[in-house]
Amino acid sequence: MYKVLIIDDEEPLREAIRILGNWQDLEVDEIWEATDGKAGLQMLEQYKPDIVMVDMKMPELNGVEFLRIVEQDYPELLTIVISGYNDFEFTRPAIHARVVDYLLKPVNRQDLNQALRKAIDVLNAKRQIQSESITRNIAFNLSLPKLKEKIYLSIIERSFKKQSSQAFLPLIGADDPNHRFGVLVLRILNMEAVRDSRFNHDRELLYFAVANVVNEVAVNNLQCFSFANPKQEREIIAVFTAQGGYPQEIAFRAGELMRKVVSTLSDLFDVQAAGGIGRYCEDVLNLAVSYEEAVAGIQGIDLLKLKGNAVIGESDKPALKETFSFSSRMPILRGALEAGNLNHAKSVMAEFAKSIRASGFCSIGAADRLLREIVVLINDTASELGVPADKLPASGGDRPLQALGIGTDVATFEQFEALLLGLTEYYHEQVRRSVAAGRPFSVEDIKAYIDNHYFEDIKISMFTEKYFLSREYLMKLFKQQYGCGIHEYVQKVRMDKAKELLDDSSLKIQEISEMLGYKDKNYFSKAFRNYYDLSPSEYRQQQEERVKK
Repeated sequence: MYKVLIIDDEEPLREAIRILGNWQDLEVDEIWEATDGKAGLQMLEQYKPDIVMVDMKMPELNGVEFLRIVEQDYPELLTIVISGYNDFEFTRPAIHARVVDYLLKPVNRQDLNQALRKAIDVLNAKRQIQSESITRNIAFNLSLPKLKEKIYLSIIERSFKKQSSQAFLPLIGADDPNHRFGVLVLRILNMEAVRDSRFNHDRELLYFAVANVVNEVAVNNLQCFSFANPKQEREIIAVFTAQGGYPQEIAFRAGELMRKVVSTLSDLFDVQAAGGIGRYCEDVLNLAVSYEEAVAGIQGIDLLKLKGNAVIGESDKPALKETFSFSSRMPILRGALEAGNLNHAKSVMAEFAKSIRASGFCSIGAADRLLREIVVLINDTASELGVPADKLPASGGDRPLQALGIGTDVATFEQFEALLLGLTEYYHEQVRRSVAAGRPFSVEDIKAYIDNHYFEDIKISMFTEKYFLSREYLMKLFKQQYGCGIHEYVQKVRMDKAKELLDDSSLKIQEISEMLGYKDKNYFSKAFRNYYDLSPSEYRQQQEERVKK
């Protein structure tokens, strides 16, 4: 909307202009009036109108004098001259002042609105040009960081074509022969916790804040341009630039910068981070090597020694060989998942984590590789058991795990173990649902499971969760078909098997106890006596006497 000021000492003329103007169509929403040029200048300063309609002959300050002041002080103001004197004396200064149009008294509706429309069209054109200019500037200012990010990423990924992209190098300062470049990499270990507690569940806002902190921290003329790695969750890449300097000096300054960054992030946001530092290079196209060194520094950090504190890895530290693999345990885990036995499945995963801990060293890189391997292996098994593809996490990166509700913060080995157990619970639930939906329930399935897994800790809840049936209903069905409850049947199978094993004199009672799933020999003996009214030793002695006879 626009504003108009009418300056004329004749009130009837001012009233006529108000009545004749098509103000709504012209997008004019404010109209002011002044009775002479002097008052008009005051209102011009106060209200800042877009168009001024001025009479050429007025007391105090006439139109000619008014236009001279306007030309000097308000060169962008649009004016329309109104005069009853049709002579060159007044027309000439009006033209010189770049007046939009010249109206003669008495003013008629058509001429008035035509002159106003001309002025409004000029204003619209100016606003359009200004809007496009502002948009271009905003777009450039917003796109420049993204452009720099793309340049750096293409260099790090070794896809930058120097011949065709040479013109972009000055944008990152690579045209200065004194510039030295290197890469710092930050891995946010507690991203989910910080995102949810400090950034209202907004991951992108967290990335922006961390990158901004890194960019703002400058140590001894070492500057950074930082951005989140779009292909690696939790990772912030910071390209640092130094103006000359010796290798040892730049390396020291980079280390000092990294320490300041992790300290600042911890103080501001409670961010726990692992950092890696790559060596500097004189040619910006060698940043890929620097990036790989920084990542290697992070991957070599011992996860077993992490206690949730920020730590900086050493890329030149000799890498220890780790031979962890989950493939040999998959048949056991598959059996537990297929049987719907969550406790057994979790015990398989917990024992695997225990073996890693016992080795005394597990790098962050090894943990990453193990997670990918486990996801691939269990995905194959779950798929064979009928789990839909859209319910299976992707093997690359941890974002898909987050999308499935699986926590992926790993700032300690305990959290890594919790991640593996959480993953096991998720797969168990998906396999359970798939098995339950894929075939009708039969109480014979429960009997068959007990017959084959009598040595396990069998609980009725395993079957209620697997088949989506109530405890009371399952127990009723089982008793109707087999004449005893589920627990009673488990006991019967174990005791029948106990007799069979006791007949083998080479087996010790302690061994038999363990084979039947009893961890305590005395508990087995008590259970056997309660069932047969004699102890295992007495039963074995009776059998030996029968053989002798």
